[in-house]
Amino acid sequence: MTIDVRNLREFFRDSVHAALERQHVGVDDHTEHYVVNMLTMFARSEALFDATPDGPRLKPLAMMLADAGTAGSREEQLRTLQRVGDVSLFVAGFFAQSFARRLVDVDYHIAMGGRAYGTLADTCRTGARGRALGSVFAELAQKFQRLVDALNDVSEMAHRHDQRDVLRQYEIWLKTGSPRAHAILTSLGVDPTIVPLGRDLN
Repeated sequence: MTIDVRNLREFFRDSVHAALERQHVGVDDHTEHYVVNMLTMFARSEALFDATPDGPRLKPLAMMLADAGTAGSREEQLRTLQRVGDVSLFVAGFFAQSFARRLVDVDYHIAMGGRAYGTLADTCRTGARGRALGSVFAELAQKFQRLVDALNDVSEMAHRHDQRDVLRQYEIWLKTGSPRAHAILTSLGVDPTIVPLGRDLN
C-alpha cells in the first residue's frame, strides 16, 4: 500500500510528538519540525541511499566526513555535515537493534551525528536564518541520545519487548546510557546497575 507523503508527514509528526512526551524529551518546535521533515524525506530510499554500480548503498559515516573535509565550498561542506547528522540520527533511531554483533554500533552513530550537528551549530551564526538553524543544530547535538530514544520508540511502536531483548538493551544501555534502554530493562525485571560482569543474559 502506498502512503501519500502528506499522510506520512502527519504520521511522523504525531508519532514523534507522542514519543518525545513518553520519553520526557523537551525540544523546541523548530527542532521537532526538523526531525519530522528529516524522517519524511528518508522514508524515500533514494533520499537515504547513494546510487552505486552495485545498487543503492549507504555511504559509511567516515567517508561522509572525509567528503566534508575535501568539499570544494563552505556550502558543500555544511550540506555534507548536515547529511552526516541526519543519517546518523535516522539510522540510530530506526535500526539500533540491527547493529547487534556488528563492528560499528549505535554509540558510534550517536557520537558522529552529535559531533556533526555540533560543528554545524558553531558554524551557522550569520543572518536570522543561520541563527535559527544554529539553534536547531545545537539542540540536536545536545539532545542527540534522547532523540535517538524517541525515534527508537517510534520505530518499535508495534513491538512488545520480552526476555530475548534483554542482552541487546543492556548493550545499548552500557554503550550510550540510554534512559529508554534502562526503562525497558527495568520493565523486564532487570536492574542494569547490578548485573554482574559476564552474566549470561540470553
